[in-house]
Amino acid sequence: MRTHGWLFLSAILCPLAFVNSAEGFFHKKKEKPPVSEDYYKKLGIERPEKKILGPDFTLEDLSGKRISLKSLRGKVVFLNFWATWCIPCREEMPTMEKLHKEFKNRGLEVVAVNIKEDKKDVRKFVEELGLTFTILLDKSGNTSEEYGAWSIPLSYFINRNGEFVGKVNGYRKWDSQEARALFLGLLNEKP
Repeated sequence: MRTHGWLFLSAILCPLAFVNSAEGFFHKKKEKPPVSEDYYKKLGIERPEKKILGPDFTLEDLSGKRISLKSLRGKVVFLNFWATWCIPCREEMPTMEKLHKEFKNRGLEVVAVNIKEDKKDVRKFVEELGLTFTILLDKSGNTSEEYGAWSIPLSYFINRNGEFVGKVNGYRKWDSQEARALFLGLLNEKP
């Protein structure tokens, strides 16, 4: 009699266990939402105390086309100041390229301003690293000086309204999870 009781109980419980475990195969489990983190802090990005527009400038790219900062309104701009002799610049450029490739079609404009170097040297550097984002030439150094690029690499982040949202000095790994989340957040902000 006891054996029949166990068989009866097993006959009822086994199908229930199968139904419950099968739900995992047919229904996607809800994932916990990502923890809200301060990516500015994690990346050591300084935020401005108040909203101000980035000073406009117009510089030539490697093809001789003149590009102004104002012409990039409506996009999120990653503005970087650099030089070919700068080792940290060389190290971070490939991570900037990855970021550019991932987000260029979503409204990110990576702009790297070279400080006072020969166009031929800059072009060689760009080709060597396979960079496809916008490279501008600050032949006089005036724009770099206005932006305080005394120590490089120096990067500014500008929202779709043309306002500064952050500044960082020194190398960062721009294809990291934190950096990608930061840019994704900026790209998703409504102007």
